[in-house]
Amino acid sequence: MSATIEVRSLVMRFGHRTVLRGLEFAASPGEFVAVVGPNGAGKTTFLRILATLLRPTEGMVRLAGFDLPSRSGEVRRRIGYVSHQPMLYGDLSAAQNLRFYCSLYGLSSPEARVDEVMELVGLAKRSRDQVRTCPHGMQQRLAIARAVLHEPQILLLDEPHTGLDQDACAMLDDVLRRVSAAGKTVVMATHDLFRAAEIASRVDVLSRGVIVASTPAARLSSAGLLPFYRDAVTSREIY
Repeated sequence: MSATIEVRSLVMRFGHRTVLRGLEFAASPGEFVAVVGPNGAGKTTFLRILATLLRPTEGMVRLAGFDLPSRSGEVRRRIGYVSHQPMLYGDLSAAQNLRFYCSLYGLSSPEARVDEVMELVGLAKRSRDQVRTCPHGMQQRLAIARAVLHEPQILLLDEPHTGLDQDACAMLDDVLRRVSAAGKTVVMATHDLFRAAEIASRVDVLSRGVIVASTPAARLSSAGLLPFYRDAVTSREIY
C-alpha cells in the first residue's frame, strides 16, 4: 500500500468554533511537506486528525489507502506520530519503552531494532535511564525513536524540533531526510520557516483553516521566503 495522504473538504468544529474550513491536502510517497502558519491556524488539529486522534466534523481523509475514521486501526499501524507529548512511560527506561512499543507493533527481533533506533537518535549510551528522570530534549529524541521504530509509511510531526539542541536538531533533520528518501511520506508542522524550506520538498501555508499557498521548497530563496509567507497569510484568496 502506498504512503499517500488524501484530504478533501475537511472541516473541524469545536462547539461554535470552526478550526478547519474545507481544507484540501494531498501528499505522495517520498514527499516531505512542511506545514507552516500562524498560531491558531489549525496545524495541530490537522495533524491530530491525520494521526486518528480526532474525528473530523466533515470531509474525507484517506491515509495509505484507508479511510478515516472507519479504518483507524489499519492507519495507526502505518503511521508514526511525534506530538507535543512524548507518549512515553516515565517509570520505564528508554529501552523498555521502545521494547513495549515493539510488542504493540509485533516486530520481530525487537532487541536489534531497539538498539538500531537508539543509535539513530544518539541515545545508545542512555538506554537504561528512567524516562521521568530525563531532560525534555532526551525525551523528545526518544519520542522520535518511538515514532520511527516500526518503519511507518507515513510520519507525522508537530513542532518536533522544540526543546532540541543544535546537535539533536541536525540529527532529526537527517532522520527526516532518510525517511523521505526511502519513499515514505513526511508531514511536519513547524514555525521555523527557514528550516522548513531547507529540509522539506514542499511548503504549505495553513491559515484561516485552509491551505492558502503551496510551493516546492526548491522555488523558495532565503530572501523570498518571508514575503511568500506574509503574502499567503494576508491574502483574502486561496491560492
